[in-house]
Amino acid sequence: MGVQGNKEEHQGGELMAEVKKSKKVTRIIGRVFTVFISTIVMIFAALYSAMWVFCHGPSTAARDLFVGTVLETGAMKFLAGWYFSKDEILQITGNNSMGHLDNDVDTSLININDKKNDDKPDDNNSETEEFDENGIRIENITGRSYMGKVMIIKDPSKLSVATIYPWSDDNKSKSGDTLDTLVNNAGAIAGINGGEYFSDGNWGGKPKGLVVCNGEIQYNIPQPGDVMVGFNKDNILVIKDIGNMSSEQVESLVKENNIRDAVSFKDIDDGDTNHFTKLIINGEATPINGNGSGANPRTVIGQRKDGAVILFVTDGRGHEGHIGATAADLISVMQEYGAVNAANLDGGSSSSMYYNGQYEMTSVTLYYSTSSWKLPTAFVVK
Repeated sequence: MGVQGNKEEHQGGELMAEVKKSKKVTRIIGRVFTVFISTIVMIFAALYSAMWVFCHGPSTAARDLFVGTVLETGAMKFLAGWYFSKDEILQITGNNSMGHLDNDVDTSLININDKKNDDKPDDNNSETEEFDENGIRIENITGRSYMGKVMIIKDPSKLSVATIYPWSDDNKSKSGDTLDTLVNNAGAIAGINGGEYFSDGNWGGKPKGLVVCNGEIQYNIPQPGDVMVGFNKDNILVIKDIGNMSSEQVESLVKENNIRDAVSFKDIDDGDTNHFTKLIINGEATPINGNGSGANPRTVIGQRKDGAVILFVTDGRGHEGHIGATAADLISVMQEYGAVNAANLDGGSSSSMYYNGQYEMTSVTLYYSTSSWKLPTAFVVK
């Protein structure tokens, strides 16, 4: 009995030791967790206070840029409401807004392969420029708050829309493709991201608005503010409002105007949502107040009077310290490169440019730092 009692006493001692050890570990974990949460709260409070000072400080330009920028994002839009009332947001966006161009594209202003002015060369005449063996030229652009690249394609007939059609029925059962995959699957050599799409979870499996590929309408559900951006069979860039049309009317528009490849993006400003598409129509720039918009990564397509196509993609959202390009920036660059017509496409983390086996510009998120978001459509160059 003595031996048995000593054994039980020993086991009881071990059990008590284990319990004490477990409690000690629990206390340590609790303290670490408390310190971690406290640190997070302190960091959040410091950042919130710093942003409050930034937003309500002496620089109204910085304040306006912050509000315009976050309102253009999908996930960070709520930040504006943390620091400003709805009325204040409306006032700020009103000070940095875009007007609206109602004119349709005058296709007679584009003269593809027109040599009548070759004896009077200018900076935007493709006959006086140097292109590579693919008829492409790329230039670096450095702005006040962004870095970007301009790709000029001499022959507009080389551009088309590549898609992942047929689409996902529920936006998630089928994902989109990265830009390089869209380009390579189309047998193309270059490309940029295309039109608007359902971006929840970044599946990229379904577009919005309108998609036309090689004359076939693959998607046609116009919504308020939608603007068609694409090429007709004469290889002229057409930019036209379709947001007030029915699907039947859009179908007639595509047929009557011989649209071969097109996507859509939105021209809409309701104070809480800011999307813009039209930048230049028939040589006339969209009127703007202030910067016209916030600063974000951007993707733009335009066409010169000689038919050459201008693709422009910028970075932003902290990439290399850059916040992005504004509407005013985009218009300025497209005017500098001689665009007669130009349109803003889907931007943000979707913005990307690919050429000859590598990304010239990529999305800004860490996960896609060497690739692109998954997309349902892209403008590609064959």
